[in-house]
Amino acid sequence: MQESRQATPDLLPSDREVHAFHTAGRDLIGIALRSLDVVGNGLSLPKFRMLLVLHELGRAPSARVARALGVNASSVTRLADRLVEELYVTRGADEHSRSVVTLELSDEGRRLVDRVIAWRHDELGRLLAGIDPHLRETTTVALEQFAEAAAAFYSVEFAGPAAL
Repeated sequence: MQESRQATPDLLPSDREVHAFHTAGRDLIGIALRSLDVVGNGLSLPKFRMLLVLHELGRAPSARVARALGVNASSVTRLADRLVEELYVTRGADEHSRSVVTLELSDEGRRLVDRVIAWRHDELGRLLAGIDPHLRETTTVALEQFAEAAAAFYSVEFAGPAAL
């Protein structure tokens, strides 16, 4: 990871630059939410966040899922209850300790996450196709550096501040 530079007045971003990143963040959240409307089977954002965490972690103890989501264990239990009922998640027990509850995507849950991710990929590709290729490359480098800088302050266990 790059070492963070001390901000001096000549290195501070302009209001225009900050606004552009703020707008892009809002638009990316809009795309994420729209993906749930289009292919998410009416799933709520909190439920999808759990599915996405399980997609990243694989089979995991519910306490680890709670840490990755930044919520308490009882919230994970309630969400998992609904997702098990909807057949997107399966519960199990840790092979070393029967008292540890594990969560894992069901095949249907995995298919749903894959559909949402594919829709988001296609939608981002469609939008990016309208941008000059040179600007896309420059933007990609800037976003990679931004993600690296943000990870130093906001990352959680597996990736980013919260699965979306």
